[in-house]
Amino acid sequence: MTAAGAISVPLWISTSTPPTKIIAFNNKLRICYPVKLSRNGSYPLSTFEKNGQYEQSFTLKVASSSSVGSTEEPATKVKFQRSLSLPGSSTSLSLLGTGYREKVFAIIGIKVYAAGLYVNDSVFSRLDAWRGRSAAEIQQDPSLFNNIFEANLEKSLLIVLVRDIDGKTFWDALDEAISPRIKSPTADDKSALSTFRDVFQGKPLKKETSIFLTWIDPTKMLVSLSFDGMPSSVDATIESTNVASALFDVFLGGDPVSPTLKASVAKGLEAALK
Repeated sequence: MTAAGAISVPLWISTSTPPTKIIAFNNKLRICYPVKLSRNGSYPLSTFEKNGQYEQSFTLKVASSSSVGSTEEPATKVKFQRSLSLPGSSTSLSLLGTGYREKVFAIIGIKVYAAGLYVNDSVFSRLDAWRGRSAAEIQQDPSLFNNIFEANLEKSLLIVLVRDIDGKTFWDALDEAISPRIKSPTADDKSALSTFRDVFQGKPLKKETSIFLTWIDPTKMLVSLSFDGMPSSVDATIESTNVASALFDVFLGGDPVSPTLKASVAKGLEAALK
């Protein structure tokens, strides 16, 4: 019997030497010599000798991807995978930082969602000018975040709700932050905002609903909703530089709606740019 979140993979190996050991390292199999047989089921279960060859039956326990490689946002306890492959994105994206959004009602702060920023690792090669900077310096430098946004590389914001909320309320709060950042909206901007709004209208967004906002490039953003894990498709395509830029500024600009997210991203950048 395997532990929850693990799978058993039967393997057969023939060698001309005594039994070998097989281990998993970063989900890749490695064969090591010499070995001492174990009785716990993780190493060879049995060994058979035939014509000088030792054939060994293994049952290798490998943790599923859902149980490893995650980071917990401390205030909400929401777990974020360290890498994501999303619909419409051409490459895997890596987690750079996490935070949470809090609304204050009658002087009481209520956490609404956790958020994580994912980036294409290639973006770090474009940030050489900031190597060696502290997280505090990075956080106060808008040009760095503008550089990240303007890079023609995918990045994604994952929002995970920590309480039930209806779609209209969620959109109204988001639009309240986006619209003032677009000084003179064009017809394309208004159309993009309407498309964006329609994703949420009439939808009850339950706790643990995931909202993926993925910038393919500075002019194009994909929106995906998932009520059960990873999304399987794109729910809307937003084609407006002003809307895409405004949304990025909502979370990573000078007055972010989640200061904890921006601070965490700054720490992630400090570590990546050492």
